[in-house]
Amino acid sequence: MREAANLEALDRLCSATPVLTGVAAAIDVVPGMTAEMILTSGAPLDWPQYSGGQRMAIIGGAIYEGLANDEADAEAKLASGAITVGSTHDHGCVGSVAGIYTASMPVLVVENRSFGNTAFCNLYEGKSPRRLNYGVYDQEVHDGLKYLEEVIGPVLGDAIDRSGGIELKPMMRRAVHMGDELHSRNTAGTTLLIKELAPHFVAAASGNGERVLETLAFLSENDYFFLRVGMAAAKATADASRGIENSSVVSAMTLSCCEFAVRVSGLGDTWFRGPLPYVEAQLFESYTTDDIEWMGGESMIMETIGLGGFAQAAAFSLQAYQGGSPQAMAAVNESMYEITVGEHTDFAIPYFGYRGTPVGIDIVKVNATGTLPAIDAGLAGRGGGQIGAGILRAPRECFELAQAAFAERYGETT
Repeated sequence: MREAANLEALDRLCSATPVLTGVAAAIDVVPGMTAEMILTSGAPLDWPQYSGGQRMAIIGGAIYEGLANDEADAEAKLASGAITVGSTHDHGCVGSVAGIYTASMPVLVVENRSFGNTAFCNLYEGKSPRRLNYGVYDQEVHDGLKYLEEVIGPVLGDAIDRSGGIELKPMMRRAVHMGDELHSRNTAGTTLLIKELAPHFVAAASGNGERVLETLAFLSENDYFFLRVGMAAAKATADASRGIENSSVVSAMTLSCCEFAVRVSGLGDTWFRGPLPYVEAQLFESYTTDDIEWMGGESMIMETIGLGGFAQAAAFSLQAYQGGSPQAMAAVNESMYEITVGEHTDFAIPYFGYRGTPVGIDIVKVNATGTLPAIDAGLAGRGGGQIGAGILRAPRECFELAQAAFAERYGETT
């Protein structure tokens, strides 16, 4: 029964058809979003449990949205419940690092037309290491968020509307063939997105040429822009694999300031929580591992659908960013086949002779082999900002707890 259920999960992960359909204010499209709510990465926590950069990012979001006048006011309103904090995954969203969503922020809307579900991701803030999702809120960050809200979001949304919707899987498949793993490297994905949108930007340029040119420049300068598009596509894909009775396939992984957690298809919406992940880091000059601070993160949704660390051998150029060597990256990638249900029918790795990427993380295989999921990721620093990148390893405890719960519900697994 488990094998058949896992094959069903695999089929759903491979047969999804994510389509980028628009950009809208979070309050208008995100299920359950309210004007007084801030969404953040990770399994749900009570407000006192948030700390460090993730706490500061939530506070910054409250000030940005006009829900609080300053840090002290935000602290008081968050403590009293006048401002509420929600978990992104519980609202159909995914968040990069701290993953802050407020009501007015523009979000990408992606529909999975094979299964009828929709997912959302907010926009990339830009290449500065100082961003709200990295725990920084100051005038520069405020102005950047307003620019996304007032310029980039509307222009991008208009172009997507004119396109009638953009099928993302063909674009993602081609990006992998061009050297992206679509987590820590998105250069090809962003380039292909610009190419797809270009005629619609031209059509929109009459009377709005300056803003269209600014948007094109923003996309061209920020290779990571496609990551947010890919995250929304991956969330729409992974959510379709949820709720399959007897399936031991991971449907989501998430990180907060204090813990890592996973969901399993056959175990509903329960989060199985463990310690923070292990990391092999390559840090920017002058930083050490003591400077790393965990602020959350859900870009590992890419690994959940067979990309990122599960497609490292497609993106050898990452060695300059997050360390390693082509040989080590290929070995990591190959080891992921040991813990997955099958190979992706669309995402293929040229270095492996166009073998499909490993997809469908199986908690039983993780525990049996001792091989932990590899995750490509950026790293935040104490006091805010990005200080490097590396390879994370999801903690074993999450998978052990999940398998114990699975055995209690369905019987022993082998």
